[in-house]
Amino acid sequence: MLNVNNINQYYGGSHILRDVSLQTQTGKVTVLLGRNGVGKTTLLKSLMGLVPIKTGSIEFDGQPIHNATPYERARAGIGFVPQGREIFARLTVEENLRMGLAYKSANTPIPAELYELFPVLKQMLHRRGGDLSGGQQQQLAIARALAAQPKLLILDEPTEGIQPSIIKDIGRVIRMLADRGDMAILLVEQYYDFAEELADDYLVMERGEFIARGLGQDMQANGVRQLVAI
Repeated sequence: MLNVNNINQYYGGSHILRDVSLQTQTGKVTVLLGRNGVGKTTLLKSLMGLVPIKTGSIEFDGQPIHNATPYERARAGIGFVPQGREIFARLTVEENLRMGLAYKSANTPIPAELYELFPVLKQMLHRRGGDLSGGQQQQLAIARALAAQPKLLILDEPTEGIQPSIIKDIGRVIRMLADRGDMAILLVEQYYDFAEELADDYLVMERGEFIARGLGQDMQANGVRQLVAI
């Protein structure tokens, strides 16, 4: 679904991403781990076109997208849940969800499935996003990305600052979406246990490059926890 080949990215004179290559597959969760400041979020922003790559290529669903704008990538079928959620605090839950449908016709309904995945959103449909708890805002951010029914869902540290009960709910939804078989998921995460539980494949980043990769079932045997320990 996503094919990234040898991309490099710089901030000024600093080489941030170094010949990074990765693939995601429909029906699988690919987990990207690494300490703070190693380039994980920069990689995701590069995939979304929010920062330009210097060299390399990015293909999505068989088509090159490295020169595409962020909205063109969204239209192609990439859903992005940024770190920090970035919901619209003054808009209602319903209005936030409709923002996920912004490039579709005005009468496109919000998929009922979103309320099945996150029942709390239906209960709070007319409440402002800024009035929700952190965990509820995270559920809203994920639902907003899912509204357009993407082929690839990218999540940047969805467990950050979230209470354990909602972390379990989010994990259940991620696994359900992958098992459905019509979506690839790329999950950036620092919470090791959450990542290990969900990973079909894993990648470990250090100083802008991958230092380890493999099957999720081999993470413990390959000492991945020690690689990302602070």
